[in-house]
Amino acid sequence: MQEILLDCVMDTARLLPFLFLTYLLMEYIEHKTSDKTRLMIRKTGKWGPLFGGLLGVLPQCGFSAAAAGFYSGRVITVGTLLAVFLSTSDEMLPILLSSQVPLPLILRIVAGKAVIGIIAGFVIDILFRKFNQRKIGASIHDLCQDERCHCEESIVKSALWHTVNIALFIFAVTFLLNLVIGLIGEENLEGLILNQPIVSEILAGLIGLIPNCAASVVITTLYMKGAMSIGAMMGGLLVGAGVGVLVLFRTNRNRKENMEITGLLYVTGVLGGIIIDLCPIIG
Repeated sequence: MQEILLDCVMDTARLLPFLFLTYLLMEYIEHKTSDKTRLMIRKTGKWGPLFGGLLGVLPQCGFSAAAAGFYSGRVITVGTLLAVFLSTSDEMLPILLSSQVPLPLILRIVAGKAVIGIIAGFVIDILFRKFNQRKIGASIHDLCQDERCHCEESIVKSALWHTVNIALFIFAVTFLLNLVIGLIGEENLEGLILNQPIVSEILAGLIGLIPNCAASVVITTLYMKGAMSIGAMMGGLLVGAGVGVLVLFRTNRNRKENMEITGLLYVTGVLGGIIIDLCPIIG
């Protein structure tokens, strides 16, 4: 229990800088920027999936949390959000590096996640324009009202208030997840994945949906042990967005929309893994 609590504290603490900077920027956009600046952000938003996919490859789950906050405030498009979710590497990169996996293979894996995230982001923005109808900043004010953050007093105070609220929520859910994983056992979780085409990608994607770094640890470790193909690993890691999905459900009031975004994330990740197995251009 002590180890679980310590892991939860450390996981939550690593997110605090990202959460605070996210909400500080959102408050600044809402209260300080001119209409001209907001219009510029909106016009450049069409390139968001490119930057989101590139930014997501950095081994920090905080970026997915930040992206979820930005989307809830309608600062970025749904395509940009999913580009970050799909490309984010979470615990994958440190595990591959520490396991002395050949650098060219690591680069192909990271590049593959980024490319899939970028392409999917642009396609989703084109096909699902309904997600991007509301104006930038339209939900920031609603979020402030919901959490009674008194943002009219100070944007710093408001950002701190939002950060604390989200951090406590993440801590509570992470604690429950770690407790369940501890009771089930990671070895039993690993046993759910079979090295079978399509089935392994589907199951890996389901584990990737767990909003916890344990998911990426299990999936990457299984690949290192030869228990799954590279396509299955990629499928699970593409779906795995760390705590990003958790933050999305906490900050975005439209639950139906959140479910649709999660569904898009899962389907895209699993399809990406299946394609990689059928066309082995990475491994």
